[in-house]
Amino acid sequence: MRRTGPTNYVVRITIDELLKASTRNKAPIWRYVAEMLSKSSRSRVVVNLSKIERYAEEGDIVVVPGKVLGGGILRKRVTIAAAQFSKTALEKIRSSGSRHMHLLDLLKENPEGRGVRILA
Repeated sequence: MRRTGPTNYVVRITIDELLKASTRNKAPIWRYVAEMLSKSSRSRVVVNLSKIERYAEEGDIVVVPGKVLGGGILRKRVTIAAAQFSKTALEKIRSSGSRHMHLLDLLKENPEGRGVRILA
């Protein structure tokens, strides 16, 4: 059977833009993020805030090629870019003073992908 890829329109657009940016800016990090997003929704990355708290440093830019969930407490001020956020994760990110954004917004801010940490 032929592989169709994600059926969600927003995810498809995100994958296309990430692939274009990786070749245009010679940034293989965006190709890797696009490959991670191309997986089926059941095997896509899901990260709790506790994991971000554990592995991210203050002021880091964290990329989650999947969904961020609200499990745990976030005390550090970091910038988190992901494909999706849960409601509790958004509330906790805002209360900690951190920034949240979609992957395409980070791609516009940082097309070369420098200083980005991927959590999967």
